[in-house]
Amino acid sequence: MKKAAIMLYPLFSLQEISCLTELFRFYDKEMVTFSAGREPVYSEDGFHILPDRKFSEFCREEFDCLVLPGIWEPLPVMLDQRNIRFLEQFHGENKLIIAAISAGPILLGKAGLLENRRFTSGVFEEFLDAFPVMPRSGIVRKPLVEDGNLITAIGDAFREFAVAVGHKVGIDCPDSIFSGVEGKIYSKEDLTYHLPPEEMDAARAYWDKCLSAAGEKNGL
Repeated sequence: MKKAAIMLYPLFSLQEISCLTELFRFYDKEMVTFSAGREPVYSEDGFHILPDRKFSEFCREEFDCLVLPGIWEPLPVMLDQRNIRFLEQFHGENKLIIAAISAGPILLGKAGLLENRRFTSGVFEEFLDAFPVMPRSGIVRKPLVEDGNLITAIGDAFREFAVAVGHKVGIDCPDSIFSGVEGKIYSKEDLTYHLPPEEMDAARAYWDKCLSAAGEKNGL
């Protein structure tokens, strides 16, 4: 299975891609984070994230998708030519899945990757009036839009975005995997959790390893 590349920039929205990254993790899809440099990147959620690699270390053959999270303050990110130059290499790319949510499509527009494409975004119209980097003719007023290898979504559609990208890269997950609990009725049995019997031996071996490493004894 090829890896997923996650693009990072100042004040990116971790929340808007957290369902997608959880999906990748659950289905054993390796992720690599990329940024203009190796210094920690501060997310809009208040976390400092240390990128795995710089843009210059990107190797196309390793990856089947590139994810662009939303941006709290998109203008400085858009004006940083390092971000745009990184994306410009994907002109004419039709196999790499490019997925952008909320304000993320602004960067694709600035890099010229939205020409003759259908897409959506969560960008203020006034921003687009001031900085017309996305072709208005391609905007589709829907929460999520798929156009070939391009997937875009508004920020509120982060669950649907995760499922759409997951399916596109071959993850066989149910559409309702992030549907939440609203409207569902649970019994006590539904909320009592057990490890599958076939996993117990591996689980006990892992617990023993953790206890041993911590210098503790079984029966803690």
